[in-house]
Amino acid sequence: MTQKVPQVITFGCRLNTYESQVIKDLATEAGLEEAFIINTCAVTSEAERQARQSIRKIRRENPTAKIIVTGCASQINPGKYGEMQEVDRVIGNDEKMKLQSYLDHENQEKVLVNDIMSIKETASHLISGFEGKARAFVQVQNGCDHRCTFCTIPYGRGNSRSVPIGEIVTQVRTLLENGYPEIVFTGVDITAYGADLPGQPTLGQMVRRILALLPDLKRLRLSSLDPVEMDEDLWLQIGNEPRLLPHLHMSLQAGDNMILKRMKRRHLREDAIAFCQKARELRHDVVFGVDLIAGFPTETEEMFENTLAIVEDCDLTFLHVFPYSPRPGTPASKMPQVKGPVIKERATRLRQSGEQALQRLLKKQLGTTVTLLVESVENGLIQGKTDHFIPISIPSPNAIEIGSVITAHVSDITQDQLIGEIL
Repeated sequence: MTQKVPQVITFGCRLNTYESQVIKDLATEAGLEEAFIINTCAVTSEAERQARQSIRKIRRENPTAKIIVTGCASQINPGKYGEMQEVDRVIGNDEKMKLQSYLDHENQEKVLVNDIMSIKETASHLISGFEGKARAFVQVQNGCDHRCTFCTIPYGRGNSRSVPIGEIVTQVRTLLENGYPEIVFTGVDITAYGADLPGQPTLGQMVRRILALLPDLKRLRLSSLDPVEMDEDLWLQIGNEPRLLPHLHMSLQAGDNMILKRMKRRHLREDAIAFCQKARELRHDVVFGVDLIAGFPTETEEMFENTLAIVEDCDLTFLHVFPYSPRPGTPASKMPQVKGPVIKERATRLRQSGEQALQRLLKKQLGTTVTLLVESVENGLIQGKTDHFIPISIPSPNAIEIGSVITAHVSDITQDQLIGEIL
């Protein structure tokens, strides 16, 4: 396959999605043609395996193209990717956000990865848009000051760094002017926002100021929140600001206190339950998504049952389940490991619980009127997400633009989505 513009393949989180757009803009500006840039993830060994598989496939299908590998996996273990014959260049998480990294490609070293812990600021990049014209991601924070025992992300991202509020305003205003109706604030640990900035504004204070300064911003989402780092201003926004959409994602990981302590998390089971209860008191229709790890080292069946039970205790809906995989060099990798088949079985049970929870939510939506953001239109079928981030499909003979915000009547459901009729 021949191409004339750089193609970015993204693995992992929403922050990577944002950064991939920056990478594409920089590589295009640098005139880098017929290049594939793989923006990797290091959260799990499976994510790395998929990235390496993708690299090999790209090389087989594009023998003359340049292949550049970047992202968290290349930052943490640059040698592994530098040794791959298919790879022309490896650049780190700091370097991938700089134009110079894509200029004079032939005369630079194969591996260009610096000490991510030395980075003190988050570089500002003004993005004009994303593919799809529906939802846009805005980086408000990067890095993490915490050291969970299973996680390598701080070593790929560095310590926590926040984007100044003025730069966030400029970026969001640009995206609104370019027709994006929904903005997602993203980062590694966004509830840590502001601690490194003058005056130490909190995430809630930043959100309040953004919404006050940008009245045209009608739809705002937040990425993963830490249940014990919520500030009072953020709770006020959840309760009083309808433009902050009623879908919150919690970085939970487990529902058993001993496992949470061994993970070195900052919250306990009771904190997660209190988080959900308070959010519902302020916004009765709010729904929750969570990250959960199945089969963490030393997890007994009783401990796992506590994690399984918290799905109903908190009435969680959108479960992102990760079978535990040891990351080299982490404290958890040295703990007594749960056997692979047990991890797989527990992950399956968690996912089944998530499917049942989603069904309960879908049934509650039957007969209601919902607002949705149109994400795709193909063959007379509209696909989008409601305010609660529920997938919805609507047959429509009329052409509707991607990025439109419309209302619909929920007439039916399937196993994993709503079926609607345009009002």
